[in-house]
Amino acid sequence: MKHPQLLFAAFISTSIFFSGCNAQSKSQNSFKLSATILLPSVSGRIDHLSFDNKHQIVFIAALGNNTLEAVDIKSKKVIRTIKNLKEPQGVVFIPESNSLFIANGGNGECDVYNAENFQKTVTVKLSGDADNVRYDAADKKIYVGFGDGGIAIIDATIFKVITEIKLSGHPESFQVDKTSKKIFVNVPDQEQIEVIDLETNSVINKWKMTEAKANFSMALDAINHRLFVGCRRSPILLIIDTQTGQTISSFSINSDVDDIFYNTVKKEIYLSCGAGYIDVFKQINANSYVANGKVSTHSGARTSLFIPELNQLIVASPSGFNRSASLSIYDIK
Repeated sequence: MKHPQLLFAAFISTSIFFSGCNAQSKSQNSFKLSATILLPSVSGRIDHLSFDNKHQIVFIAALGNNTLEAVDIKSKKVIRTIKNLKEPQGVVFIPESNSLFIANGGNGECDVYNAENFQKTVTVKLSGDADNVRYDAADKKIYVGFGDGGIAIIDATIFKVITEIKLSGHPESFQVDKTSKKIFVNVPDQEQIEVIDLETNSVINKWKMTEAKANFSMALDAINHRLFVGCRRSPILLIIDTQTGQTISSFSINSDVDDIFYNTVKKEIYLSCGAGYIDVFKQINANSYVANGKVSTHSGARTSLFIPELNQLIVASPSGFNRSASLSIYDIK
C-alpha cells in the first residue's frame, strides 16, 4: 500500500517484556498481553505478516526497512533477516514447499525464498506495486493484488503466472471465497468493492461505497456470507452481505485500520488500528453484532495477524520516539 512513510529513530537494546507492559485491555473481551518482542533493527512502516505453524515463526514484511524479518515466537527472538527488498508489503508462508513468497511494492517483483536457508529461488515479475497476498493450499494457488488494478493468480508449485484479472484500480485487501468461487476486492481509489468470478476470471459486480470511503481492510465469514470491511473515512466497520452487496450493519471504529480478522470459533472480529487500539466486535448471528471493547496498543500499530492454531493475535508496532519496533502477542481466552 502506498502511503507517506515516517522514519523513526530507535536505539534500544534487544530485550523482551512480558505481560505488564503499557498495553492494557479496555474491553469486555479476554485479551491478555503475553509477550512483547523487540525488533531493534527495524525502522519505518511495517506491513503484513505470515506464520509457519510447524516451526512457530512469524514472518514480517518490514516495508520501510526493506527487509523481511523472521521471528521465533518460542525463543522470542529475531532469527533471520532478508535484506535489500523493495518495499515488501505482502508475505505468505507455503508449508508444502517450505517457501516464503514476498510481494514487493517498490518494483512489483515477487521473490520466493527457501524458508530453511533463506536463499532466493525464483522471482515472479508483475507490472508494479505487488501488495496483498493470499494462498489457497487446496488448489496450490497464490493470489497477488498488484499495479494500477489487477489480481495475479500464480501456480504455487512452479511459481508461474496462470492469469491476471483486470480491476479498475489498485487492489487493497481482498478475500477468496472458495464456496461461491468469488474474490471480493477492496478498490478504494474507485470507492468500491469489486467481485471476481473465479470460473470466468472476470469482474462480475461492483459495489459502490456509500456509507464511508477508503475501504482498505477486509475479512470474510464464508459460512454466513458476510464481509467485514474496515474504512478509514469516516472510520467505520461495515458488515456486508456477500450475496447482495447490501450493508447489514455498521459501527464506528478507531482511525487508520489496516487489518481485520474473523475468529470463527469465538465469533469475534478483530481490527488493528493505527490510532493505537485493537477494536473487538462480537457476532451474535449473521445479522446482529455488538461492540466488545478495545485493547490499547501503540500509535501506528495497524497491521496484525490472527493465528487460529494458537488463539493469538500478533500486532506489529513501528518504532517511535524512545520506542523500538516490536511485536505484541495477545492470548485470546
